[in-house]
Amino acid sequence: MRHRFFPVLLLLAIAACASPRPVATPTGPVSPGAEPAPTPAAPAGPATAAALGAAPATFADIPGWESNDFAATLAAFRKSCRAVTRRTDVSGLTITADWETACNLVPAATDPRAFFELNFTPVRVGTGAAFVTGYYEPEIAGSRTRGPGYLVPIYGLPDDLTRVDQPDPANPGQMKKATGRIDETGAYQLYWTREDIDNGALFDRNLEIAWAADEVEFFFLQIQGSGRLRLPDGSVMRIGYAGQNGREYVGIGRRLREMNVLAPGEASMQGIMRWLRANPEDGRKIMHENKSYIFFKELTGEGPLGAMGAPVTPERSLAADPMFVPLGAPVWLSTRYTDVDRGMKPFAALMVAQDTGGAIKGANRFDLFWGAGDRARTIAGGLSSEGAAFILLPKAAAARLLRGPAA
Repeated sequence: MRHRFFPVLLLLAIAACASPRPVATPTGPVSPGAEPAPTPAAPAGPATAAALGAAPATFADIPGWESNDFAATLAAFRKSCRAVTRRTDVSGLTITADWETACNLVPAATDPRAFFELNFTPVRVGTGAAFVTGYYEPEIAGSRTRGPGYLVPIYGLPDDLTRVDQPDPANPGQMKKATGRIDETGAYQLYWTREDIDNGALFDRNLEIAWAADEVEFFFLQIQGSGRLRLPDGSVMRIGYAGQNGREYVGIGRRLREMNVLAPGEASMQGIMRWLRANPEDGRKIMHENKSYIFFKELTGEGPLGAMGAPVTPERSLAADPMFVPLGAPVWLSTRYTDVDRGMKPFAALMVAQDTGGAIKGANRFDLFWGAGDRARTIAGGLSSEGAAFILLPKAAAARLLRGPAA
């Protein structure tokens, strides 16, 4: 997942990132959330949280703080805490040493609420006004072997996919890393596009790790960057992001709106899937406009994994822009979502920023992980809401913030 997932709404609506929901790895997907309306692009402005400014708050400033399930949040925080102490925080809000005290105390924490209140200070980055989408772990029909009804290949990472230094068109005289392949003459080439791969560019190379039953379902699983295959015997095979072909991502939701082929109210993931199935030839052409292609590997153990390499937790993990939120930081997020009964419901919880996404850019832009199953899919596919956010910083980082830049 997110990063390693693709956010459903944003990534369907506009051109983005993968990484994969999806997430972290430069060539990975953009995080793992729906599509009722286009997500506003991140406005031009300060490039980091430190440059934008963060104002300390108090726990009394957070409506509903006392009702949070702090044990669930602590369990999620524990999964990525050690990774926080090994990362460089590019937001400018913390340094690695700030996290040592809290992470050292996690194993012995017996009062989850007291743990957060004693070790952290809430801050607002900018105004604290948030925009929230959702993502989920999809489950589709699949098989470990090719056979009747299972004809869509799911490829592992090709051995000719490479990252090399190439001239940077935006900066003459400089080089940048590019993903591609080295052809038989030794020359660098862009890697095969989605259309090339669908038309057989990787056939007969024994790269298939499994086979999907439905090309449309698999396309959307690629957007999420991670998922489950329900095998013919009822068992589940979990697959996750292994790499990407380096080609540009194109959001097909926006393209379909530009073509004016979606009826009012149909600009959702479910509506787009219906159109693709009703128009298989044109639908395949539209899917091929998204040249990005995700390669997978089988996952074992707890998962799915976020951009920090830690398992993400339903309704406790979110994807954020690491330029504005230290990865691994607790984040209080309040917003609203449409539940499966179509009713609008409030959501407020202390979560943990454990994922990233190429389309999750800017201050207080979040993608909320809902888990797997039909409910998660429905909610993530329809979530596009405003909200409010507080980031919890270690006490030392918050104290430095109060003292100002000179500190």
